[in-house]
Amino acid sequence: MLTINFNPFPVLNSARLHFRQLMDSDAPEVFRLRSDKERMKYIPRPILENEEQALAMIHFMNQKITENTDINWAVEEKETGKFIGFMGFYRTQPENHRTEIGYMVLPEFEGKGFVTEAINTMLEYAFSVQNFHSIDAVIDPENIGSARVLEKNGFVKEAHFKENEFYNGIFIDSVHYGILKRNFLSKK
Repeated sequence: MLTINFNPFPVLNSARLHFRQLMDSDAPEVFRLRSDKERMKYIPRPILENEEQALAMIHFMNQKITENTDINWAVEEKETGKFIGFMGFYRTQPENHRTEIGYMVLPEFEGKGFVTEAINTMLEYAFSVQNFHSIDAVIDPENIGSARVLEKNGFVKEAHFKENEFYNGIFIDSVHYGILKRNFLSKK
């Protein structure tokens, strides 16, 4: 079984991005992301109704870090210090040396290559520091932008599940992408 340790908290950096732990002061931006119906249309999770819910979400995510089960980072643009989104690893399976990647960015930071850069940085950490064997990504089949970003980072479409999740009174599809450690390291 894989031993995971996020202590001390792993601060990461890439050419244009700084990855730090989410703080209570990030609640307005987290709320902005998770309350935006357009941002949430591909994510089968409840839309936040207020900043208190965003704060509770931050506390929940940070508790997962303390428990060494999952991790999220607040991602900032290095040049300006502006919060661009939050990203992390979820549904970690230490027994399978596997985790799932997730990411959300504010609309004004889309289309600038930040998500591609961030995913690459997170994969480097996951494979080289935490020693995961594989990373999963689960997306809505209509989320073409996310599919492109994953493919740019070496993910391969592994499955398209039909109506495999019941959310908000309907059955929805999901597309699963994956990347193996050896494939990521071979493209470096």
